[in-house]
Amino acid sequence: MSVSLTTQNLLLRQPELGDAEPIARFLNDFGVAGNLARVPFPYHLSDAKGWLRTRAPNLPVEEITFSIEVPGEGFAGHVGYHLGPQGPILGYWLGRPFWGRGVMTEAVIASLDWFFGASNHDVVYSGVFHFNLASLAIQTKLGFTQTGRSTLLCLARDAEVEHIDTKLTRSVWKARTQ
Repeated sequence: MSVSLTTQNLLLRQPELGDAEPIARFLNDFGVAGNLARVPFPYHLSDAKGWLRTRAPNLPVEEITFSIEVPGEGFAGHVGYHLGPQGPILGYWLGRPFWGRGVMTEAVIASLDWFFGASNHDVVYSGVFHFNLASLAIQTKLGFTQTGRSTLLCLARDAEVEHIDTKLTRSVWKARTQ
């Protein structure tokens, strides 16, 4: 499935090989990688190229990832989905130069609108490491509710880290736009 989304300030498009260098540059920042479960640190260009090879055009909705582009500035980060044991999981990250500008909130809104329109799933799961209050604020603002705490392996930290588990239901998402 090849999808691109346009918002007021962003383009969300399928990842491409040309994204490898900015992905590697932004994820080779412990301030970014240390907030993510599945990203090692240091992060190399070869890591980015390897991950990009997994982004086939025929992936199911639950495996779609969008590259976030800020017009005039270029690649900024990713927002996307992967299938977990309970269902689809939303994940996202943003390069440090784009923090604090509302980019991720806008990208997550667009991706959730798309996801609930393109799938039959009634719940999307997510969460944050306990210290990532900025990311938790985005989720709370968009209607995610905390469902508990767990521990999750953070590759960049090489440790199990306390994780705040969250979920968003289709009914809550639809109610926020009515």
